[in-house]
Amino acid sequence: MEVIFKIIRQQQNSSPIVQNYHLDVEGGNTILDCLNLIKWEQDGTLAFRKNCRNTICGSCAMRINGRSALACKENVGSEIAKLEQTVITGSHTNGIPEIIIAPLGNMPVIKDLVVDMSSFWNNLEAVAPYVSTAGRNIPEREFLQTPQERSRLDETGNCIMCGACYSECNAREVDPNFVGPHALAKAYRMVADSRDHKTESRLEEYNEGTKGVWGCTRCFYCNSVCPMEVAPLDQITKIKQEILDRKQASDSRSIRHRKVLIDLVKEGGWIDERQFGLQVVGNYFKDLKGLLSLAPLGLRMIARGKFPLSFEPSEGTQQVRSLIEAVKQEEKKLQGVRE
Repeated sequence: MEVIFKIIRQQQNSSPIVQNYHLDVEGGNTILDCLNLIKWEQDGTLAFRKNCRNTICGSCAMRINGRSALACKENVGSEIAKLEQTVITGSHTNGIPEIIIAPLGNMPVIKDLVVDMSSFWNNLEAVAPYVSTAGRNIPEREFLQTPQERSRLDETGNCIMCGACYSECNAREVDPNFVGPHALAKAYRMVADSRDHKTESRLEEYNEGTKGVWGCTRCFYCNSVCPMEVAPLDQITKIKQEILDRKQASDSRSIRHRKVLIDLVKEGGWIDERQFGLQVVGNYFKDLKGLLSLAPLGLRMIARGKFPLSFEPSEGTQQVRSLIEAVKQEEKKLQGVRE
């Protein structure tokens, strides 16, 4: 079939341009196969990364039709099928399907589809992604782990550092201090590793401001684009739970946000937003500065008749409360098994 590849090309410190390449390909050809054909037969100046079959899997990550993926994993047929399902405007020109290829996001472009991944690697290093020094001391025999202990590392151990999750991270886009989902997924691997001796200090570090787990906006996009099913958001959530188990609501606004939300849902089935703001921002009426910051919003809501004067619990509140208690009991059982 004939396919038009619209490739976003860019040099450093210059505006991107779109260049079209026509190819006659099979549906089973991968996107990387097609890029190779373009480079070998049409335009040798096209730059992209690949190390497939050289034991460096993950090098060919790029944006394909608006989402980050591995060029060696996605093929022409599946991309065209997705276009037909979503009916993207401009996905066809005179009946010829188009596939748009762009560099990864959240990283500056070096040339064409090649990006500078320095921030990606620096943020990974920031979480100390290796077993602590005490844990690396060579024992008389090998390090021993139970099957249960080892199973906690399975998902995060699959990460190939392709950068797809980092590229699509909304939190990273707006907050340069946030280390990113790849780093925090690796961070959980260290927290979960029974050989590591720095769990408490790690959790304190990952709890700091928005550079750690509380900077995550929980958009789930990192999970959806991960080619190895590492589920970075799930790993971030596990770190949050480890922190919450060790902290009180008064310790920080981020901690209160999670604990107050659960308490209010348990109490009323859904959130009493009047109490939510006062308890989270106002720290249960202990933070005067926080309470004053809510005043302008509260006054505007009252003036416009949007401030609820009462709260009606939802139907099935008892069932909601029972579910929360059941989950907590199950978590305690799982914790006991791990210990």
